[in-house]
Amino acid sequence: MRTILITILIFAVIIFIHECGHFFAAKLCGVRVNEFALGMGPALFHFDKGGTRYALRLFPIGGFVSMEGEDGGSGDPRAFCNQKVWKRIVIVCAGAFMNLVLGFLVVVAMTAPSDRLPTLTVAQFYENASTAATGLREGDTILAVNGRPVWVDSDLVYSLSADEDGVVDLTVRRDGEKTELPDVAFAVADGTLTVDFTVVGEDATLFSVLGYSFRKSASIARLVWLEIGQLITGQASVNDLTGPIGTAQAIGEAASAGLSTTLALTAFIAINVGIFNILPVPALDGGRLIFLLFELVTRRRVKPEHEAYVHFAGFVLLMLLILFVTYHDIVNLLNG
Repeated sequence: MRTILITILIFAVIIFIHECGHFFAAKLCGVRVNEFALGMGPALFHFDKGGTRYALRLFPIGGFVSMEGEDGGSGDPRAFCNQKVWKRIVIVCAGAFMNLVLGFLVVVAMTAPSDRLPTLTVAQFYENASTAATGLREGDTILAVNGRPVWVDSDLVYSLSADEDGVVDLTVRRDGEKTELPDVAFAVADGTLTVDFTVVGEDATLFSVLGYSFRKSASIARLVWLEIGQLITGQASVNDLTGPIGTAQAIGEAASAGLSTTLALTAFIAINVGIFNILPVPALDGGRLIFLLFELVTRRRVKPEHEAYVHFAGFVLLMLLILFVTYHDIVNLLNG
């Protein structure tokens, strides 16, 4: 029950922030919003204000902002369909943008209590460090691993975990100049690379916390894109996807590990939801964005009914995908 409540709370916040993005962008652009709802199904509670119905619905899954003329024509000059294309683009992108902002703010909340922040500059090596024997020096700032830029310490860990033989090519900044270090060897224990040096700490100030949090958030976003790319190229399988049940299980494990781990997972989910929503997939915000960009470039609008057919087909496919990954979540749960 505790896991279920925490899961509902996390997703409720993420969805609420997402819909707030659409809502406030619509209001600022002068669009009539008919309803702002959190949850789906029958309304448990609602009130009307300023021409908008605000509702809390029975099932705590999802939410929506219903705008006049969103899915068809309307004679109302304040309807979504009658706005300039740039305004409609702003409204469509605002939800995903707010998810990214939420993820960033959660990372800031995780980072702010720290007295010192990790950098990527080598402070000192452990005894018999293999990286020191193969070219790395104290004072080197690691910029890339096997050509992939590293922005924060977790990037270094992730890049090393993706390597198999423990020998990587590093790009470092040494004495103010970029230097290539080929074949730097890390110790491998039980198939896992181990970092055999410590890094320089940086005083936690307002600007350093914000800078580190921004790089950390960008690192999480890049990780999401990499995982999507692996799915597209076949390096990862659809079976590796996690659905609602698997996510709830992960949240439960994070909650057991402590607040810091829960916040880290919340930031990852928020940024993940933001990026996923902006993918060029019908029924998602990114699918709507594709039609708007087409209109912006060609000055021609796709007929609303044709666009609706595309989004409906995309919605059906998304529901089938959710059912598929949920089935695998249940199988994995039963198999322990």
